[in-house]
Amino acid sequence: MNRNPDFTNVREADQKDILELQNNIAAFKNGTFPEERFKHYRLTRGVYGQRQPGVQMFRTKIPFGRLTADQLVTIADVSERYATGNLHLTTRQNIQYHYVRLEDSPAIWTELAKAGVTAREACGNTVRNITGSAKAGIDPDELFDISPYVQASFEYFLRNPICQDMGRKIKVAFSSSDRDSAFTYFHDFGFIPRLQIVGGREVRGFKVVVGGGLGAQSIVAQTAFEFLPDDEIIPFMEAAIRVFDRYGERKLRMKARLKFLIKKIGLDGFLELVRAERPALKNQKVAISTDHVPTPPPPELPNGTLLTPEDLPDP
Repeated sequence: MNRNPDFTNVREADQKDILELQNNIAAFKNGTFPEERFKHYRLTRGVYGQRQPGVQMFRTKIPFGRLTADQLVTIADVSERYATGNLHLTTRQNIQYHYVRLEDSPAIWTELAKAGVTAREACGNTVRNITGSAKAGIDPDELFDISPYVQASFEYFLRNPICQDMGRKIKVAFSSSDRDSAFTYFHDFGFIPRLQIVGGREVRGFKVVVGGGLGAQSIVAQTAFEFLPDDEIIPFMEAAIRVFDRYGERKLRMKARLKFLIKKIGLDGFLELVRAERPALKNQKVAISTDHVPTPPPPELPNGTLLTPEDLPDP
């Protein structure tokens, strides 16, 4: 395990996460970090157990499955260097490595972080990867592009103290249209675009469904709002997560998902608790820019200058 990782082009928040993971792996190896506590910790850093001894699964967290070509190259290179050379594409738009040595996890994360890919909260009782329709932004049926809303939600809850130690995980999905290609009705929170005309002005919002889930006891999500303004979707989720964290089951894992809390107290009871929680939030509204999606920098020419659209030949 490299005690001095190369953090060139790695953001400070990722550096702290990676060094913490490296130190905690060392503590686990020398017996000063109890196994059960370490298991809970490593899951929130994307490190998942395998049945085979001595190896782990390492999961990335890729909001709405959007990757650049450079990120794909990095992900593939990491697999060649640290895993089997194969990648596992998940149903929730993540990529997993299998047969990874635990002590290689910090090095893997370092290389991924250089390309802007994280493993933070990819597993465990956290807000998991936020998924979206694969055709977001180019879907002919969409009212507007959901991509900025997925990205903003991902960034808001990543490392957010309110969702680091919940009773169970929270899964969120955004669909581009009523075709529901992101399967919002089988998520804890699901969002489908809506438009309203208010005072002659077009206002963006979402139909919101809550409490869905698959598994042995599948439940279809119920409609919480037919229209929630777009600057209220993050405050709604934050208040709902706080309610779930406070009132959700923590002893019986099989009954600890949000769907069971809503089944127990009813949708109206749950929404009333969420409404009561809203005044305690620091951010009563969170405006989301329609440009809130990272774009890769322009490529460099061999002489080091940046390639601009004007340099490209006409199609």
